[in-house]
Amino acid sequence: MFTLLVLTLQAMTQTKKIPNELIHESSPYLLQHAYNPVNWLPFSDAAFEKAKKENKPVLISIGYSACHWCHVMEHESFEDAEVAKLMNEHFINIKVDREERADVDMLYMQAVQLMTGSGGWPLNCFTLPDGRPIYGGTYFNKGKWMDILKGLSGLFTENKEKTLEYAENLTNGIKQAELLTTQKQNDLAVDRKLLEASIKKWKSGLDNTQGGPNRAPKFPLPSNYQFLLRYAVLSKDAELLKHVNLTLTKMAYGGIYDQLHGGFARYSTDMLWKVPHFEKMLYDNSQLVSLYCEAFTLTKNKLYKEIAEDTLAFVKQYWYAEEGCFYSAFDADSDGEEGKYYVWNQLDLKDLLGEHYDVFAMYYEINDTGYWEHGNYILMRAENLHEVLTKFNLTQEQLNEKINACKEILKQESKSRIMPGLDDKSITSWNALMCTAYAKAYLSFGKNEYKEICLSSINFILNKLSNADGSLLRTYKNGRAKIDAFLDDYAFTIEALQQVYLITQDEDYLSKAKSLTDLALKQFANPKSELLFYTNNASSQLVARTSEISDNVIPASNSQMALNLFYLGSYFGAQEWTKKAEKMLNCVAVELKEYGPGYSNWGCLALHLVFPFKEIAIVGKNVNEKLAALYQQGITNAILAVSATDSALPLTSDRFNPQKTMIYVCENQACKQPVESVEEALLQLE
Repeated sequence: MFTLLVLTLQAMTQTKKIPNELIHESSPYLLQHAYNPVNWLPFSDAAFEKAKKENKPVLISIGYSACHWCHVMEHESFEDAEVAKLMNEHFINIKVDREERADVDMLYMQAVQLMTGSGGWPLNCFTLPDGRPIYGGTYFNKGKWMDILKGLSGLFTENKEKTLEYAENLTNGIKQAELLTTQKQNDLAVDRKLLEASIKKWKSGLDNTQGGPNRAPKFPLPSNYQFLLRYAVLSKDAELLKHVNLTLTKMAYGGIYDQLHGGFARYSTDMLWKVPHFEKMLYDNSQLVSLYCEAFTLTKNKLYKEIAEDTLAFVKQYWYAEEGCFYSAFDADSDGEEGKYYVWNQLDLKDLLGEHYDVFAMYYEINDTGYWEHGNYILMRAENLHEVLTKFNLTQEQLNEKINACKEILKQESKSRIMPGLDDKSITSWNALMCTAYAKAYLSFGKNEYKEICLSSINFILNKLSNADGSLLRTYKNGRAKIDAFLDDYAFTIEALQQVYLITQDEDYLSKAKSLTDLALKQFANPKSELLFYTNNASSQLVARTSEISDNVIPASNSQMALNLFYLGSYFGAQEWTKKAEKMLNCVAVELKEYGPGYSNWGCLALHLVFPFKEIAIVGKNVNEKLAALYQQGITNAILAVSATDSALPLTSDRFNPQKTMIYVCENQACKQPVESVEEALLQLE
């Protein structure tokens, strides 16, 4: 009886944990830490004022809700009373969701990379009370973390001059790196030779057996393969086109792709695209849908259509809210284990699938190929489809029927499992990327559902993530939008608006894209560079303003803005914008030549300047039909302007004929004879 009483009292005590200040936040990542014994504060001026008042150094700890090692460090250290006591006594502790405050993450990631040569998440950076960095790193186990806490608190107390010196040097290093990146002048011309040199270096690092780069981990970087695909088509590089198709096929067949529910994980930990880091991100899946749509229009490979549509089905089922927004991510972990939701053991599969098990096991590599660990298998699609058909004496239709039946059984079984954690905040830039994906899917496959979701998405951004003056906000959750938008939010929203214009022929969307571009050019201007800052001119909390220039898992906001300027310059006849785009590209000419994978979205702009770029106008009542037919043929290096009525746009004005729908193929604003048929237009494009 006494033991039962003690256990009851312990349980009551554990349930009465006192929350810290993060309890008032909306970010799922910050809320995960709201009951830590650490006195976490959100990133704000008030937090730094507290640090100055109490004369304490600051810990800025940055992560995101789907980050596995962030969870590990929380469990080992931030939930530990002994560690929390050290942190609370000697530091002001700030928790940051890197997806909400990408500006903070960018700044302190750069600081840690300058200190250590590498970065990642969780990102832990110690600063002076004014925010200037003095020391940092990524994941630390409890023992190492406590040593760091003791060492830094002692250094700050006993040798403040040394910490001031560190802070001065690091902050100057960040500012100097920014100057070197944004203000250098390149005499290097962005021409065919530069692109050939870039591709030659790039090819030396490709894996032509398994696809992707010849190293692990492998990230499915969509802008890399979009650029390589377009370059291969334009330059008629059969070898490179073969590599892109190999990569897209291997990713689609691999464990990085969720063979059951659809959608891609963030990256593969091995060379085979087999074992994923199981978290799923909206930004990856949106861009991969766009990539597979484009690849389908160029190759007509039915696999690419299947992957794009199944990924969109996954997004709609799990991440799309009725009000029009998309959620951000699924965690890598469920029930405390990474990947537990996604993997299967043989006994369960045999029990669930019965007589269909053998077919399913061969089709999805339930063998040495698909084996992972602890008796579990990762579903991977077998490449020897002919052998499956032959062994089981099945037609393709019969096999599809059996496999689909098995998948439905496993999907039902999945409902009894604990789902991965959902990050249900909405990020403007990521929502815009998904909006673009749905627009491209509509143009590629013609499903009205895709158009409806696309329109719902863009109207959500314009209505719920915009201020009265037209400026954008960064994030939304539970009916509340907050944080001034960053350059990527503007860049990808402007891109989405252009795609929505294309599928609706509503020039108001294009006008909105133009006004947002005007706003961005003013708010993010760097008076000493053609490139733009990541934060707006009103930003006051950071010790340095930086620019996002290299393309990563998401293309750089500067590269996307340069593309926007090029396209909108063509739409509106604004030569100053097309020239601005060229000047921005010139700032990274050396980098594009030396390391193409880090500048592939810039490379897409370079293709427009190096290869003949076409302006295609479709004008008339049947514009939708002809737009779809033309788009689905794979238009690689062109801009499309459309109008079903009279139009004021330079590319479509004075061209409306109520009796006919005409296609105008132009280059440098010089147009060929207008034609009515898509076939004739394609001949003019050759």
